[in-house]
Amino acid sequence: MPKATLTVWKFDTPDGARDAAATLNRLATEQSIVLHDAATVSWEQGKKKPKTQQLTPTTSAGALGGAFWGMLFGLIFFVPLLGAAIGAATGALAGSLTDVGIDDRFINKVRDQITPGTSALFVMSSDAVMDKVRDAFADNPPSDLIFTNLSSEQEAALHTVFDED
Repeated sequence: MPKATLTVWKFDTPDGARDAAATLNRLATEQSIVLHDAATVSWEQGKKKPKTQQLTPTTSAGALGGAFWGMLFGLIFFVPLLGAAIGAATGALAGSLTDVGIDDRFINKVRDQITPGTSALFVMSSDAVMDKVRDAFADNPPSDLIFTNLSSEQEAALHTVFDED
């Protein structure tokens, strides 16, 4: 399996990530991107917490699984609500995520940016055909790339693709 990349895209509406996920699934069907796993976070205005949903079957090759998404979203959105004892218990698990750049900075950045009225698409992918991906997202571009574990050169190229007018 080629090196997979984790990216987190923010959308300025609660439905933006869901709509983008449909586009992403279409691109995967067309073989314009290899989608290993994905999940959305949608936070309706006025709600106390966001809704999360894993998008790919856990039997897919390379899928991270519900346990990964559950732990990640728990660390980002729910652990502060559950108290220090549970937070400490998840600390050892969270430590294993730092190898891919998922650390306190990542968690705090996502927590600060995904707020009521917004959504995010978390994607583990590889082998994207960037011009096809760019064209597919022309009508629903993400407002911000919150995170990627791409190299700085790869990340700059990604920004160039999505920041073009």
